[in-house]
Amino acid sequence: MSDYLPVEVITNILLRLPAKSLVICTSVCKSWRSMIKDSSFIGAHHSRTIDSNNRHGTHLLLLHRFYPKDSSLEGRNSSVDGVKNDVYSLHYDNSSFDDCCEIGLQCPIAERGMHNECFRVVGVCNGLVCLADDLECYGYTFLIWNPSIRKVVTLPSPGLTFQTVGGYDAYHGFAFDAVTKDYKVVRIVEDQYGWNDKEAENRTFVEVYSLAASSWSSSRLIDPQCGLSGIRSPSAFVNGALHWDAHGLRSSTRRYFILAFDVGSELFQEIMMPKCLDWDSLCLGGMTLRSSVSGDGNSLALFVRCSSDSNADSLLDVWVMKEYCVEESWTKLTTLRPPGPEGNLHKALCFRKSGEVVMICNFGWDYYGSRDAESELVSLDLVSGHFKNLGICRYKHYTMDPYEESLVLLDRSEAVSC
Repeated sequence: MSDYLPVEVITNILLRLPAKSLVICTSVCKSWRSMIKDSSFIGAHHSRTIDSNNRHGTHLLLLHRFYPKDSSLEGRNSSVDGVKNDVYSLHYDNSSFDDCCEIGLQCPIAERGMHNECFRVVGVCNGLVCLADDLECYGYTFLIWNPSIRKVVTLPSPGLTFQTVGGYDAYHGFAFDAVTKDYKVVRIVEDQYGWNDKEAENRTFVEVYSLAASSWSSSRLIDPQCGLSGIRSPSAFVNGALHWDAHGLRSSTRRYFILAFDVGSELFQEIMMPKCLDWDSLCLGGMTLRSSVSGDGNSLALFVRCSSDSNADSLLDVWVMKEYCVEESWTKLTTLRPPGPEGNLHKALCFRKSGEVVMICNFGWDYYGSRDAESELVSLDLVSGHFKNLGICRYKHYTMDPYEESLVLLDRSEAVSC
């Protein structure tokens, strides 16, 4: 074939193939292998995949779910077929939420050093999934995984650990720097020094892992100094920046805002939240915040959950910042209530391309939890307020992120098969 077709034609044909087929094609001949593993080909293939998904509506969602082995649900639902402790699966982002495939992660290098039973998804970007070993206890194993081509990179241990700073809370993000074509893991660490000394103040640091450099940066104090909310809550990657819900540490009354980290300049800035939010309720624990990304991927969104002793009175406000960094552009899309008197809007996971929101709904328990909890995934139409069951339930932990196939990591010598 190579003897009869021009290189441009062969390239055009190969660009149309799925990632798994291209991995096989690297074994055809040296010229194909060199072409497919070239960074420009990898970038062109990813762009074509995105364009094809947009034209044909074949967008994917990556769902990670698990429940602990000692969960009471295991006994109560032992007759349910196919329930596993730790499941990664791809689903089409269409009206019927069709299954695409189930994917597995086998990484002996990481598993030998794990402190928790399974990983947590930090973020998904350009077909790469960042995983952290930090679900319940301190762990310093981080992976960057491409499930499409079954390649994984194990990161070196970060500099900020229990041994170096003592007790801490950590917040992570994963993003792509479009200028330098580099993937970065951002780690924000708030030490707990002030908890043992009333005269001391908590300090918050940042360190950044660069895939291009294969190393962590030196840690530094973040500016502005602040504390973050929602340990292990995912960050939102919008407009080249990662975003977390934050509060100031230097005043007697808490001041809340969104902390933005520009991936290119590696500088922080504050983004104000909607002025009309009830900050007193937030301080008292009656309101929780979670930053997210809108369905089109271009806007910063905010989920505001207002809880109460009565599940029926629980509310979820959905906001979108239509013009980035412009406080006045915050727009409330809707206020949602639970589906029925025994329901509870526990957590919003992500927007879908249709503009619907995927949420975890709990039935038969209060917000603080009972061992009779049953949770299920639902998709909410923000216009009609209609809840649609997605057919997945009885897991303790869920994350969901938009996903597209890519060849990223195929050209990395340190990436191993998994």
